[in-house]
Parts: sequence; structure tokens; C-alpha cells
Amino acid sequence: DVQLQASGGGLVQPGGSLRLTCAASGFTFSSSAMSWVRQAPGEEVEWVSRITGLGRTHYADSVKGRFTISRDNGWNTLFLEMNRLRPEDTAVYYCAKTSFLSGRWSIDYRGQGTLVTVSS
Repeated sequence: DVQLQASGGGLVQPGGSLRLTCAASGFTFSSSAMSWVRQAPGEEVEWVSRITGLGRTHYADSVKGRFTISRDNGWNTLFLEMNRLRPEDTAVYYCAKTSFLSGRWSIDYRGQGTLVTVSS
């Protein structure tokens, strides 16, 4: 079974940093594209970032230049380094197995999330 467990969330002041980690199992992680998505209270799920199996990265405009996605295929682990955090980054963050199908990227599976709260 596919399992994705995100961790590393917490309370941080505006301008601060956090590093999220996602432990993956149950599929061939090294060849899978992976994404981070987030959901703020009362809002729809928002795509944040994606990394392909070859390491190519993409970012939403709202986080470009502040967040960095990376992966360690040896440990089946996905990371999201978040810097210069803003209150509007407050959300539950999820890692997700991602595929390119019918000309678009889509989420195959989304695991349990971790809450990030940016507040003074």
C-alpha cells in the first residue's frame, strides 16, 4: 500500500523557516514525481511545488524564491524547505504522489498532512 507521512510542521513567526519531511513507501519512489500541496482553513487545496523523478522542480508563484523542494531517493524521502514564511502560508501541508496523465499533472495519492502555522 502507498504510504506518505508528512512531518515537521509547527508554529513559526513571520519571516521564519521550517523544513517539512515526507516519508514514502509502497511504490517506486525514485521514479515517481512528487508534490507538496496545502490546504488553509476554509480554502481549497492549493498546489505548492513538484519535483520529477529526474529532479526537475516547479513552484507556485506564491512560494517561488522562498520554498525549495528536494528528494533523497536512497531514503525514499521528500523535503520542503520553507523560508521567509508569511501568515498566508498557514495551512496543512501534504505530500502527494503525482503523475502526468492526459496532458496534465494529477495527484495519485495524498498522505497525512502536517500543520504549519505562521503567526506572531
